[in-house]
Amino acid sequence: MKQLLLWSMVAVMMIGGMSCNAAQGKNDQSAKKVAAQNVEVYYFHFTRRCITCKAVESESKKALESLYPAQTKAGKITFEEINLDNESSKILAEKLGIGGQSLLIVGGGKKIDLTSQGFMYARSNPEKLKAEIKAAIDPLIK
Repeated sequence: MKQLLLWSMVAVMMIGGMSCNAAQGKNDQSAKKVAAQNVEVYYFHFTRRCITCKAVESESKKALESLYPAQTKAGKITFEEINLDNESSKILAEKLGIGGQSLLIVGGGKKIDLTSQGFMYARSNPEKLKAEIKAAIDPLIK
């Protein structure tokens, strides 16, 4: 019974954290006006991953490659998956304010958090996730 209560509390905390990130991501998207030379897309994760976590990574990567083939090939738009369990990733995670699984777009001095959209759409509606990624990146590269 105690384990059930503990796992329920953990689930509530994770959902609450994701919803806070979603609200922050929308504010970041509306505030971005500055064009960037390079855009970096980061997917932070832990070693133990579920199917949805893996789908967020693969669908985000596929979206970038299909939407921006020339920019990704030239290194103007990069995708990097980062395992938070590795000691070497802690510095970047702290710099970007990351504490858990996250899908971030960084460019032009802006940090756009698409974590909620990633987890919501990666498996059920990958085209919607692709559209969210495009809406976030287009203003940064134009």
